[in-house]
Amino acid sequence: MVVYVDDILITGSNINDIATLKQHLHSTFGIKDLGYLHYFLGFEITHLPDGISLSQRKFAHDLLLHTGFLNSKHAATPLPLHCKLTMEEGDLLQDPSYYRTIIGKLNFLTNTRPDISYAVQTLSQFMQSPRTSHMIALEHTLRYLQGTAGQGILLRADGPLLLKAFSDSDWASCPNSRRSVTGYIVLMGSSPISWKSKKQPTVSKSSAEAEYRAMSQAAVEVTWLVRLLSELGVPQLQPVTLHCDNQSALQIAKNPVFHERTKHIEIDCHFTREKGA
Repeated sequence: MVVYVDDILITGSNINDIATLKQHLHSTFGIKDLGYLHYFLGFEITHLPDGISLSQRKFAHDLLLHTGFLNSKHAATPLPLHCKLTMEEGDLLQDPSYYRTIIGKLNFLTNTRPDISYAVQTLSQFMQSPRTSHMIALEHTLRYLQGTAGQGILLRADGPLLLKAFSDSDWASCPNSRRSVTGYIVLMGSSPISWKSKKQPTVSKSSAEAEYRAMSQAAVEVTWLVRLLSELGVPQLQPVTLHCDNQSALQIAKNPVFHERTKHIEIDCHFTREKGA
């Protein structure tokens, strides 16, 4: 059961238990049964033959209406191609609160839109002192949303309930700090359930180190998800396959010997190996 103020979601595998709980709540507090879930906190839920669709169509529509981009020309990508934003490029915005408000709303939209996670992460770096160049990139993201407002994620009803994760990194991609960006996504079966794009807290001296730190963050998320899903009654989730496309990072994960060049990432090495054992 999920409770948010006066909204309640109830789910389970036994219809009779759900009916008993609803009757108890009604006799104690007085509730209104709205039936199957269709809308909750800005999330639109659609029951399909092959699963459940989650989207934020109305939220995206209201955002585009508020910003004046509802009828704008559609952009094909969340950010302009080869976009490299810097802290000093462009003039400071006279009203930075507008930029911050839109970024906050876009951040909430990433709950059902993995495709804009990287763009929102990039634009969020300039909340303190947004400039005209950052606003131009933000407007490009809004034009992308204009053509994809109804997109979301599909939680499929078929397939085995097995977890698998994919991690990647963009080495030294930040032109201001030269820190790398971590990206990962976790699937249950073929359905995405967790994803993130985030700048790494330290500077990586090699692409292998950046990839390994991304693997470590994905391993942390997988560990938490396994524990959470086990408490929800989903058994036999392990072992979980973690995919990475960097051979050097994979060799570090397999090699039990720490070399001098990898000594500075020893904590991440230990953690990832322990979870993979």
